[in-house]
Amino acid sequence: MRQFNGSPEVEEEKEEEEEDEDCPELVPIETQEEASQSPGSGAKIPVTIITGYLGAGKTTLLNHILTEQHDKKIAIILNEFGEGSALEKSLAISQDGELYEEWLELRNGCLCCSVKDNGLKAIENLMQKKGKFDYILLETTGLADPGAVASMFWVNAELGSDIYLDGIISLVDSKYGLKYLTEEKADGLVNEAARQVALADLVIINKTDLVSEEELNTLKAAVRSINGLVKILETQKSRVNLSNVLDLHAFDSLSGISFQNKLQLVQASHPHLDMSIVTVTFEVPGNSSEENLNVFIQNLLWEKNVKNKDGCSMEIIRLKGLVSFKDKSHQVIIQGVRELYDLEDTPVKWKEDAERTNRLVLIGRNLDKDILQQLFIATVAEKQESC
Repeated sequence: MRQFNGSPEVEEEKEEEEEDEDCPELVPIETQEEASQSPGSGAKIPVTIITGYLGAGKTTLLNHILTEQHDKKIAIILNEFGEGSALEKSLAISQDGELYEEWLELRNGCLCCSVKDNGLKAIENLMQKKGKFDYILLETTGLADPGAVASMFWVNAELGSDIYLDGIISLVDSKYGLKYLTEEKADGLVNEAARQVALADLVIINKTDLVSEEELNTLKAAVRSINGLVKILETQKSRVNLSNVLDLHAFDSLSGISFQNKLQLVQASHPHLDMSIVTVTFEVPGNSSEENLNVFIQNLLWEKNVKNKDGCSMEIIRLKGLVSFKDKSHQVIIQGVRELYDLEDTPVKWKEDAERTNRLVLIGRNLDKDILQQLFIATVAEKQESC
């Protein structure tokens, strides 16, 4: 994993009150010894981060998962509670006015934990109960940057032996989502709602019954203008089929298999909304070298010395791409979140009779497609021998 020195911190803000819901019934938790004897304790556990702006329906979604009957053993980490939910109140065990961690088991097989930090310690404690669950959902605060949370799973080698990041899900409120996404912030600040959409692998547009079809289409166009790669689900009261939100494989080599289809979606999308965060994509034929590609990516993510025509530094929030290395027969996928990026071989081989092409998708602020493409050619492709 390539990373910049320093670890970004997650903003800690209180979640607005959400609708009270019935608290799920709790049962005594098994001992650690019993848990270690459970089947499947040797497999890596996927982690999905759930984010979304204030009032989008994150707690309602988690309540739905916690109370529905399903065959999943899901561990849910609730991060920095609000005050409104009966579920949250039941889990926020108070001691001297502070929250501390308490793992509770629900009758449908889920585990639930309340934490007051960024979730890292909770996950470390949770892995001591490995075998009692097969999935982790981690909810961030409404104003948090999910990229900082995602970074934990990339840079922590000890955690990486037990878990892997499966994807980032962002909930968007149909009625107020467009307002939040287009809200202008003071100079130098990024719109939190737009950043959450930019980092997402799946966007759930919730409360669709509160808006007209025209309003819904406008909101979807805004989401697409920010993140052209993202899959969108529409729902009411956060009711979703778990098969649509779990096992996204957004951060492993399997994601490269569907990347070509996603690129077609990006190129077919031409929204005309004035958004501060946008998606750009480009293709450059030929082979790359890992050394030169690293220089290109580091200039963007670390040095931040690539500027647009107005002299503004381009800020990359998320990037994804397929690249061709002369000495590799398989396509290589590049992933980036904030200052982190990684390269991984995919199961897909380049066809012998087809021209190899590097394809990149970048999501961020102040982006200029032409400048980015020319920089890639100059830094990465131009120095390579022809295929």
